[in-house]
Amino acid sequence: MPAVSSVIVPYAAYLRVYEPLAAFPEPERAHWTRYAARGEAPTAQDELRRSLADLVPTPPVPVPVHESTEAFVTEVDGVVLICPWRTKLRSRLALQEAPERFPAALLDAALPPVVRKEAAADWEHWRERNPDARPWIRTAVWQVPVRWFTLFGDEEREYVPGGAAGPDSPGSPDSPAGPPGLRYRTPMAQARRRVARALKALRESQDGEQLAAGLVDVGKWLEEFHPRSLVELDYGGLVHALSGPALADDHSAADVAAGIAALRAGDAEGARIAYARLAERWTAVRSLQSAN
Repeated sequence: MPAVSSVIVPYAAYLRVYEPLAAFPEPERAHWTRYAARGEAPTAQDELRRSLADLVPTPPVPVPVHESTEAFVTEVDGVVLICPWRTKLRSRLALQEAPERFPAALLDAALPPVVRKEAAADWEHWRERNPDARPWIRTAVWQVPVRWFTLFGDEEREYVPGGAAGPDSPGSPDSPAGPPGLRYRTPMAQARRRVARALKALRESQDGEQLAAGLVDVGKWLEEFHPRSLVELDYGGLVHALSGPALADDHSAADVAAGIAALRAGDAEGARIAYARLAERWTAVRSLQSAN
């Protein structure tokens, strides 16, 4: 199906956790060890194409029948790290959130109510049997949630201009001359420390309640993983929603860090200015979602 195989990553960003092989119990550890040794390097585009293929049949398949046995793989200081796709689990979670993201008419056209009802019933039964299941990948469309930026420092920013060789990110092209890319990577321990410091500053501020609530959720999610994991924020398809100069000048993690530092220092005006820069950048991106 050429129409499916030729698609690019949608306007979505990804927050991923890569865990060391030691974090996985057997026999899953053996599977990932063999998988990494084969040197396979699937991309975010590969996963998207396979997911879209399930929407072609009539009726569509909102949740894959079988869980994915593939993952993103990276290596840091000689240690192999694995980020399982868990496409079936993430499809279930996305289906639960769909009514909040899309108009009812659009959702009914793409996924008929009877299909969603059957998937919801299956999800309830599965959840009872797997209460501790959690995804290694979180996805956000048409934005990068502000709370995600709190996990990273500007020094961890990795920007690749269009036409240059990209970093070994799952969303990067395999060819040496591809689209631009932007990602952040940080050790799990550093991400957790930043969450704790940000929460302290936000809770002491009168204006940080909403961001604090979202950050608590991210913090709880991070606690589910091995302490020697790697956390990655990948702009994914959002690079196509930003102009070249805008992407090159995007230092959103630095803006968030500046805002939190200002709150910690009691500088409400400094926090407002930092947030205004961030809001202007991402409001422009989100407005494209409803553009004709």
